[in-house]
Amino acid sequence: MKLKEIERVNKISKTDFISQYVKKQIPVVIEQLTEDWPAYDKWKLSYIKEIAGNTIVPLYDNRPVNHKDGFNEAHTKMKMSDYIDLLEQRPTNYRIFLYNLMKQVPALNKDFLWPDIGLKLVRQMPMLFFGGQNSKVFMHYDIDYSNILHFHFHGEKQCMLFAPEQSKYMYKVPHALISREDIDFDNPDYEKWPALQNAEGYITNLKHGEMLYMPEGYWHYMKYLTPGFSMSLRSFPTNISNLLKAFYNVFIMRHFDIMMRKFKGQKWIDYKNEKAIRNTHENLHQTSLNRS
Repeated sequence: MKLKEIERVNKISKTDFISQYVKKQIPVVIEQLTEDWPAYDKWKLSYIKEIAGNTIVPLYDNRPVNHKDGFNEAHTKMKMSDYIDLLEQRPTNYRIFLYNLMKQVPALNKDFLWPDIGLKLVRQMPMLFFGGQNSKVFMHYDIDYSNILHFHFHGEKQCMLFAPEQSKYMYKVPHALISREDIDFDNPDYEKWPALQNAEGYITNLKHGEMLYMPEGYWHYMKYLTPGFSMSLRSFPTNISNLLKAFYNVFIMRHFDIMMRKFKGQKWIDYKNEKAIRNTHENLHQTSLNRS
C-alpha cells in the first residue's frame, strides 16, 4: 500500500484548522492541543484504575463477525480494575471500543476541555477506547460519517487512514462498515488481495496527548504499540451527501443487516465476504481497463 505520513502541527488556530484540513478533508495531527488539560498529567492507566476500577466494562476481541452477534455487541465484560491489570501484565486482544465511560464516572468530564477548534462537537458523546500491546482495531469507517478528533493517552498507537474514495480497493464488505477481517493490514498478502497495492492512505504514530483529526467517512485501522487508551470527540458531517449516507447507515443498512443475519444466519456473513472480493476485483479490473 502507498502510505504517507500524516501532516503534523504543534498548535493551530481554528480558522486555519477549518480552512486547511476540515474543508479539504485532510487528516492532521495536532501535538499540543491537550497540554493545558488536567488529563494531560492525570490520564494514565493507574488513574483510570483508581477512579473507575469498580466499573463493569464491555470488552471486544479479534474473533470474526458471526451471525449470532448483535451490532457492536461485546464479547465479554470485566471490572475495569481487572482489565487494566491484564493490560499491564501481558499482551491481550481484549479491547474497550466506543464506550462512554464518562457517563459511568462523571468526574472524568472535569479532566478534559472541549476544544474551540471550529467544529460543533456532540457534547453527549465523548467515547473511550482501550487496548493492550499489539491489539488491533479492524479496518472500518464510522457509521455516522462524523468528523472525529481522536486523542491518545498513555503510550503509543499506530493509526492508518484511507479516504472514502479508496473504498474501491479496500475489500469493503457489503451492508457493513468494515473490510474483510482476514486481511493483515500490517503485512498484506498482495497475491490474495491485489487491489490493496493501489490503495493510497496515511499513517502516523500517536503519542500521549496528541490528537488526530479524521475527516468524514475515513477508513481507519488502529494498532496499540503499547497498552493505552484514546478518546474520540465527534462532529456530525457537514457534507450533505455524507449526512444522507449516515442516515442510511443508521436507520436502514444496520437494521437490514441484522434482519438478514437472523433469517439467513452464517450464509449471509459468508455471502457478504465473498461479495467483497468480487466487487473489489471488478473495480480493480475496471481501473486497469481505464488506464490501458
